[in-house]
Amino acid sequence: MSDTAPRNSTAAPRMLADALLRTAAGSEARLRMTPPGIGGSMSEVGLVATTFAEVALSPVVMRKMRPGWQQGGDSKWELLVSATSVDERVQALDIADARSMFAMTLAVIVAGQEYLIESIAANEAFGQIYLYRLLLREAQQQAM
Repeated sequence: MSDTAPRNSTAAPRMLADALLRTAAGSEARLRMTPPGIGGSMSEVGLVATTFAEVALSPVVMRKMRPGWQQGGDSKWELLVSATSVDERVQALDIADARSMFAMTLAVIVAGQEYLIESIAANEAFGQIYLYRLLLREAQQQAM
C-alpha cells in the first residue's frame, strides 16, 4: 500500500527531526535575548534601561560532548533544536532569520543552568534546514 497523502515531501525531514527530539526526552530551552528594536545610542549610554526577553524553544535535546584533552577546560554541550520551533519564534519576533535570533541571544537556559553559545550549525535536507546544533559552554558565575 502506498501513501497518497497530499503532503510536501520536503517537510519529511522536519517532521522526523521533531518526532525524534520529542521521543528522545525532548525538553525546553529558553533563550535570554535582547528584544529586537531595542537599542540605539540612548541605551548604550545607560539612559534607557535594557530589557531582556526569554524565548522558549521546544523540543530540544542536550548532550555532553566528549571531553577534550585540555586540563581545566570548560565542559562543552551540544543542544539539538527543532528548526520548526526556531522558525515559529523567528516569525513571531519579526526577525530576519535564525542566525540573527541566535546572535541576539545572551544566554541559553536549560533546566535552570545558563550556557553561552560558542557556535551554530544547521543540518539540511532537500534544501531545507530541519535541525540546529548549538555548541554551548557553561556560563561562569561572576563574583561581586
